[in-house]
Amino acid sequence: MSYPRLIPLVACIAILVQVVLAQESRHEKSFRDWDKNKDDKLSKEELPNNAKRNFEHVDSDKNDFISLKEHVAYLTRDRGRRQQRRPKLEGFNIMQDISYAGTDNARQTLDLALPIKRISDKPLPVIAFIHGGGWRGGSKGGGLNRISSFLKSGNYAGVSIGYRLSNEAKWPAQIHDCKAAIRWIKANAKKHGLDGTRIAVHGTSAGGHLVAMLGTSAGVKAMDGSIGVYTGQSTKVACVVDYFGPTNFLRMNDFESRIDHDAKDSPEGLLIGGPVQDNKKKTLTADPISYVSKEDSPFLIMHGTKDMAVPYNQSVILHSALKKIGVPSALLTVTGGGHGVGGGVLNEHLQKFFDHHLLKKSGVFESLTIPVAKTARR
Repeated sequence: MSYPRLIPLVACIAILVQVVLAQESRHEKSFRDWDKNKDDKLSKEELPNNAKRNFEHVDSDKNDFISLKEHVAYLTRDRGRRQQRRPKLEGFNIMQDISYAGTDNARQTLDLALPIKRISDKPLPVIAFIHGGGWRGGSKGGGLNRISSFLKSGNYAGVSIGYRLSNEAKWPAQIHDCKAAIRWIKANAKKHGLDGTRIAVHGTSAGGHLVAMLGTSAGVKAMDGSIGVYTGQSTKVACVVDYFGPTNFLRMNDFESRIDHDAKDSPEGLLIGGPVQDNKKKTLTADPISYVSKEDSPFLIMHGTKDMAVPYNQSVILHSALKKIGVPSALLTVTGGGHGVGGGVLNEHLQKFFDHHLLKKSGVFESLTIPVAKTARR
């Protein structure tokens, strides 16, 4: 083999080495941050709550501590498994791990799905999904799969948005990331044949909270943030689909739940950086209901009456506030539905909602009560 032919190969190997070293550097940083007593090993007590459940899996030598080697090995292996689970949408060009923030943070990336055969030459509207996980877990890896049934028509492009979790950054980092992703979509719309004025956002649980924030806080400087290079773009979205997302943190304990939402180690407390009742001023900035105005995007909200993680009343509160001020909103109440309910007849309502607001097909949206038997967990 001649030397000129070796040059590209050497360059590729060098790039791969750089990527691996960057990943290991990020993993080592998280290890050092968690190692509070600086003894070069992690006890279960030193781990963030969302990482404790994996302790036994990471501790491969079963000595009741996690070494740096075990930490890096697990995260690298876990990333590989997540990549293998990513959906393979037939008929779509998939672009993964696009940085919307101009950083090398894997959390500040999005996946983009573009249909190979388009219905028309017109720019495509976008359905963007934001994952749940209590702001402390989950990833964008399965997001495109969650909206695949709506993408298969070829009428839409799909996006799955990642964001920093609460063990890495506290509020409002999460909404700043999501808004930066929306700005990226708009700024790059022409390049990818998208219509930046027609973006629907759909999220579940913590993702439902974040899409509700996108729907109510467009133009609020403190919530828009300044992440990325496209800060001149608007963060306004065309419509919102909020599945069982928290909307008023200070009232979550008013209703039946398996979680003490006022505790410092609750998902809400970890997001805010302390008990919500002791940090009311900051907590109010995380409530979608704090920003409700006549300019808000239309909402379709869904919640199960037996949700023991995010009380059903959280959606009632937001829906009532939106209706009172004149914002189009419909609440789909699933009787007997728990946290995570979805699919079935609900997808029919979502399809009509997307088609109405993104394709301008006429549709009527009213609040409905749906038996859980007519849905299927997604």
